[in-house]
Order: sequence, then structure tokens, then C-alpha cells
Amino acid sequence: MKNAVILHGTSETKDSFWFPWLIAELEKRDYKVSLPALPDADHPTLENWLPEALKEEYNEETIVIGHSAGGPLVLSVLENIGVKVKQAVLVAGYVRMKGKETKPDAILQENYDWKKIAEHVDDIIFLNSDNDPWGCNDVEGRFMLDQIGKGKLIIMKNEGHMGSDSFNQPYKQFPFLFKLLAV
Repeated sequence: MKNAVILHGTSETKDSFWFPWLIAELEKRDYKVSLPALPDADHPTLENWLPEALKEEYNEETIVIGHSAGGPLVLSVLENIGVKVKQAVLVAGYVRMKGKETKPDAILQENYDWKKIAEHVDDIIFLNSDNDPWGCNDVEGRFMLDQIGKGKLIIMKNEGHMGSDSFNQPYKQFPFLFKLLAV
């Protein structure tokens, strides 16, 4: 069964940014789409979010998309599922401290099993901007690509966080992202 799982980031909901638009586009193509409301979205922790994300259905036709803090969550999901999914796309993803932070986000794992992650996804895309205001930028995308050893890094120019209330990036539609999906 064709399905997509979208994992939101910090302080986001199913109605944030391009999520409603993307859900509608995928459903037009007969995808079953899930965007779980992850608990305490303003203060994500791996302990709270990962069990919820692992409740979703994953199979060989699944596409997993994560935005911002949803990106490292996608990697944690891939590390912990027992199947290989079709595709994963991390939009403004990261796996290290961002910007001027002095301690890692509670959503990050201390270490990632990159080999295991790679074994659980056919195609992985890291979509980062060169001017992300939180440091979820092209440098972070390159780091993740180098660690996993496969996939694609796409660097957007001057696109910020590709959805942000704080930086007035409404991003209500995201056609470029949709073109990247293996639908």
C-alpha cells in the first residue's frame, strides 16, 4: 500500500506551512497520508516523539518526510524499523547542535547507526538551504550525506528554513519538494 508519513518539527502542527498542501497532493495520487501530532511540540524529546512515530505504518512503498526537528526523527525511525522504505526526505534537517546552541536538542541521538539507517531506505534526500536561520543549512546536509554514504543533497539558495513563523516564511505550497518525491 502506498503511504506517506510526514513528521513535523518543533512548534509545528498538521496545519503548519506546506503540510496541508502536500497531504492533498499525495492523496490525489492515492497515497494514505499520516501526519501524527507529536506530543509537546514546543519541547520535543526523542523519548516522547520516537514511540509515536514508530506507531505509523512503514513498508516498501512508504515515503517518510521530516521538516526541521522531524528530520533527525526520520533518521531515528529508519534506525529502528525492521523494513526498508521507498524514500526519506529531510527538509531543513540536522543531527548536530544548531547555530549558537551549547547543548544538543533533546530530539537528537548521541550517535546514529548510519549503516542501519542506510539499509532501511532505498532513496534518501537531504534538502537544506544555504541561509537557514537556525543552522539547519547546507553544511548540516553535507554532514548527513557524508555519514550515510548514499542519497542526494539538494541545496536551496536563500530559502531559509522552508517554513517558519519566526522568520515570516509562510511556505504554504512546496512544489519543488513534491517533484522530488518518488510518487
